[in-house]
Formats: sequence, structure tokens, C-alpha cells
Amino acid sequence: MRWSTRTQYIVYILLLHLVLIFLVYKILFHDKILFIGSELFLFSSILLSVRIYQNFNRPHEFVKSGIEAIREKDFTIKFVNTGNGEVDSLIEVYNLMIDQLREERVRLQEKHFLLERLIAASPIAIVILDFDGKIESVNTEGKVLLHMGESVYKGLIPRQTGSEILSRAGEMKDGESKIIRPSGVATYKVQRSHFMDQGFRRSFLMIEELTAEMYESEKKAYGKVIRMMAHEVNNTLGATDSIIQTARHMLDAEEFVELNEALRISSERNRKLTYFMRNFADVVRLPLPAFASVNLSVLVRDVTVFMQSFGMENGVAIQTNSLANVVVQADLAQLEQVLVNVIRNAVQACRPGNSVGISLSENELVIANNGKPITEEEADHLFNPFYSSKPDGQGIGLTLSREILVNHGFRFSLKTNTEGWTEFRIGF
Repeated sequence: MRWSTRTQYIVYILLLHLVLIFLVYKILFHDKILFIGSELFLFSSILLSVRIYQNFNRPHEFVKSGIEAIREKDFTIKFVNTGNGEVDSLIEVYNLMIDQLREERVRLQEKHFLLERLIAASPIAIVILDFDGKIESVNTEGKVLLHMGESVYKGLIPRQTGSEILSRAGEMKDGESKIIRPSGVATYKVQRSHFMDQGFRRSFLMIEELTAEMYESEKKAYGKVIRMMAHEVNNTLGATDSIIQTARHMLDAEEFVELNEALRISSERNRKLTYFMRNFADVVRLPLPAFASVNLSVLVRDVTVFMQSFGMENGVAIQTNSLANVVVQADLAQLEQVLVNVIRNAVQACRPGNSVGISLSENELVIANNGKPITEEEADHLFNPFYSSKPDGQGIGLTLSREILVNHGFRFSLKTNTEGWTEFRIGF
């Protein structure tokens, strides 16, 4: 066992004075004067040794108290000078160090407080992960945007939350940025970055909704393109079809039968192209809805009956599962167009033998099919103008439906659930 310096000093002083007392007693016991003087000298020596021990021990006590204060993170304790030059120099260094630590802690607390307030007030959703990549905190905008409470998801990794946005963001690498459309409608910009905490790397996610901005930008872009195309194509087709019809009347003899038939096909193709351009133009010229009371259950039944023949032609059963008696304020003609577009798309996604189911509750209309599921790549482009996963698709039906539903203020989504059913949901 190794003794401390303090213990060694105390043992040494005790042994030294015990030896001196023994020697004085043996040698000077018979000379009373010298014996008493020696005893007084030894007593003074003991007192001096104690005083020296106290002086040596005082810096140690100061250091010990200072270490305890630092360990407890109490930077308010300061020492006063003792009059001992050596001890006072140590006290001066300690007090200076404590002042600097206190000022640094105050600065860090102020910065941390400001950062917390900025994160809390940020219009961008911020999700902070811990060292293990698990959710530690979510700011106010994040709770609103992701429809989540911090207590529910705290301690979970992003893919365990059930949120498609967080699941896909959790797979990103630090420094990566991506545009995500989880339902094909709402658009989010997700960035993943990192910061250093206690010398270790921690990640955080920033999620910004761009749905309104992207919608307006897309609408302006495709509106300009469609108007230009419609103007040029319609002018050309009108003149061309007039020439074709004139030529057909002039070439009605039997020897021009084949040529006349070719001209008829060309004229028919012109009309189809005119209809094609009219569909595009409808997206741009779509009027604002004329709101009136609409009984959705009646509308859904009527559209279902109207689309039954189309379903039978494709070998797909269209059936209504449950229809609540719901009345909403909407434009009947525009809402009917949405239902026709959505049911037609559902039938076209099916194979013979598949089915389309329609259900209506007090708050939501669901049109589901068990046909071809929507891939992740398709989900990101579903409502984009001119995009279609069908070989002969124009990419107009869903764009027009989105325009109508947005103008009505209805929420909507289109995605394939875990059971393989693709659902178009419209919320009222």
C-alpha cells in the first residue's frame, strides 16, 4: 500500500519527535534545567511542524474545493486572498479560470437558448437525431407537418415511425437533398445534414413543404405551353381540314375512292388531334367551381352506373361498398368529371377479374382497385402535367382532377397501401 505525501509527513514528524523525546529523557533527565529547556524546544518544534503542515495543506484544500465546485458545475465560488503569497497566487489563477469558465458557459447558454428558439420558430420542420440515429426532438412545425407528437416517436429510428417522409429521409446520407412526393400530391424538400456534439457527429433532417409553390410554378409553365400549342395546332388543323374536305368533294368519282378514303382518315385524325388539344386547353381554361349543394351518394351511384359498361368491356367489376348520405358544397359537373377520371384510371390499372370498390363515409370518398400497384417512381410524378404511365395516356386526367379538387379545397391522395390496393382518397 502506498502512503500519501501527507501521511508520510505526519508519520515522519511523529517518529522524529518521539525519538527526540526519548533521547532527551535518557540523556538530560538528571539535568533538570536542560531537560525542561529541551522539552520546551520539542514542544515548540511540534507546534512549528503543525503550522508548516497547515501551510502546506492549505493549497491542497483550495485545489480540492475548486475541483469539487467544477465537478458540480458551480462557477460562482471564488476564494479570497489569505495573505500567503504562494497560496494567493494559486487563488488568483483559480479565480481567473472560474471567471473565464463562467463567461464561456453564459455565452454557450445564450447561444443554445437562441438556437432552441430559432428551431422552435422555424417555418421548416426540423427533426434532430441522437448519436444512434434515433429521433431525439421535433420542432413545432415538424409536429404539424408530419402529424406526429414528439413523445410518440422519440427514441425511434425514422423508418419505425410509419411516416413515408421520415422513412425515405432516414435512408438519405448527410449532405443529400431530395424532393419527395409521398402521396403523389404534396411535395416536400428534404435535406439531411449533421453537426458536432461533444466531438461526435449527429444528424438532423429539414423538411420543407413546397406543394403550393410547385403547383403555381407548374401551372404557369404548362399553361403557357398549352396555350401556345393550342393556338398553333388549332390554326393549322382548321385550315388543313378545310382543304381536305374541299378535296374530298372534288374527288368523289369512283377512280378516287382510295384517295378519298385516305383523305377521310386524315380528316378524322385532325378531329382527334383537335379533341386532344381541347383536353389540354380545358386544364388552363377551367372555370372556378359554381358551388351548390351536391348529394355525393346520388352522384357516386350515377357515375358508377355510367361507368359500368366501361368496366364490363375491360372485365373489371365496379361496385359500391357503403355509401353514406353526404351533402357537400361543390360544382356538380366538375366533381362528376373527377369521379369519371378516377374510376376510368382505376379500371385501366386492373386486369380482367380485378375489381374497383367505392365507399363513401361522412368525411371521405375512397375509390380503390386491386390492379397494378403504383411504383415509387410513378408516385413522384402522378399529378405532373403530361405524365402518364399508360402507353396511350395524355397525362391530363389526373392533372385536371387535381386542379378541380384544389379549387374546391378538398384534400386528396393517391397511393398503394400495404395490402396492394391502390386508393384515391378525397376528404371533405
